[in-house]
Amino acid sequence: MIGIKNIASYVPVAGVDNYAQGAKFEKDEEFILGKIGSAFLPRKGVDQETSDLCVEAANALFASNPDLKRESIDALIVVTQNGDEEGLPHTAAIVQDKLGLPINVAAFDISLGCSGYVYGIYAIKGFMEAAGLKNGLLITADPYSKIVDPEDRNTTMLFGDAATATWMGENPTWALGKAKFGTDGSGAPHLKVSDGVFFMNGRQVFNFALLKVPAHLHELLGESQLSADDIDAFCIHQGSAAIVDAVARRFEECPQKFIKDMVETGNTVSSSIPLLLEKHILDSEWKRVALSGFGVGLSWGSAIIYRP
Repeated sequence: MIGIKNIASYVPVAGVDNYAQGAKFEKDEEFILGKIGSAFLPRKGVDQETSDLCVEAANALFASNPDLKRESIDALIVVTQNGDEEGLPHTAAIVQDKLGLPINVAAFDISLGCSGYVYGIYAIKGFMEAAGLKNGLLITADPYSKIVDPEDRNTTMLFGDAATATWMGENPTWALGKAKFGTDGSGAPHLKVSDGVFFMNGRQVFNFALLKVPAHLHELLGESQLSADDIDAFCIHQGSAAIVDAVARRFEECPQKFIKDMVETGNTVSSSIPLLLEKHILDSEWKRVALSGFGVGLSWGSAIIYRP
């Protein structure tokens, strides 16, 4: 059985003070922390590419897991929509070379945003099990600093750059349970890039998240014959403090189970859920955790992971 064995991350030290940005846009501390949820937004260096962020996260994973050898990696998936340069070749191929992984590795990208981690762990699990592979890396890196307009008050205060690397293999620490997915391409205009610049209709995205995510999680629990009481923690995409709080309120019996942690990272797109898992879940005593990612597409995916 293939599942999550460990997770490591890379969050750039340099970044943007959101209080300074807030002052420029006449936003006070209550708005910055209460609505946005982030006081600091990490930013990649001007000389760093998406693949460099991936390599930093993967190297951190190798360093913290001496029994994981580069020559043992036989699958590599990178979740990104902002790859190196103009996206060709695929970022996973560049990462394979920079990491010194064997050339018999299967390496490809998944073009998904904030739902990408949930999709990604199931994609790599299915791929590895079908092909009889043993050790895989699922890497997330989507530096929105490449596409966000610093003068756009609707986006520049939200997004931070980060990367994560998840070791997928046999005898996992966390196994993958039931999952549900969805796509509504009619919402594509609400989150898109035109002429290299990111656009987001914040109100529509908030409404989408509030309408879709709680219902999706409740459906998943019902189909799994579980209740919210059976879940130790909910790790949903950290789109903003307002979104996490609004979804949590739809679970009146346990809003405190929704983890919110974005003050020093911001919205890191596909990296937000694995950052939560690394920091709050991997070393916890919890037994069952629910995940939900949602965003560009419009796309969403929810899942339950558990200790086998």
